[in-house]
Amino acid sequence: MSASLPALAASTPAPLLVVAAALVAGEGRAARLLLQQRPLGKHHGGLWEFPGGKVELGETPSLALVRELAEELGIAVAPSDLAPLTFAVREAGSADGGGRDLVLLLYRCDAWEGVPRPEAGAALQWVDGPGLRALAVEETMPPLDIALCITAQNLLEP
Repeated sequence: MSASLPALAASTPAPLLVVAAALVAGEGRAARLLLQQRPLGKHHGGLWEFPGGKVELGETPSLALVRELAEELGIAVAPSDLAPLTFAVREAGSADGGGRDLVLLLYRCDAWEGVPRPEAGAALQWVDGPGLRALAVEETMPPLDIALCITAQNLLEP
């Protein structure tokens, strides 16, 4: 006898897909990741995160990230320069959840054209391993970005 899975309600919304980039500059001990500070007027305003944004209807995750990096940082990235790295999930019923599940996909990127620049009201910083660990706390980073930091930190360790 097999156990049955709970039926999903017909009104359960599809998960919200969000993409982010671990932009890596340098190699070995000189490697750094780019973090972006959210503008104060937005959700999680003032917190540091991996740059990226929502996947729009009809977009693939990699094309959404290419678009988001162009919009948010003014850089050009080829989809072939994005490598899936890890993901984090916030379930709708969790303490910090909303009305639907959220899946955050993190891609590694170490090739782009242009110089990253912050959008209005935001800031950027390049961090090394200790800098990333210092920021990966609730007071300075959204929960899903904190979850991604463990894997992202491995990009900075020799």
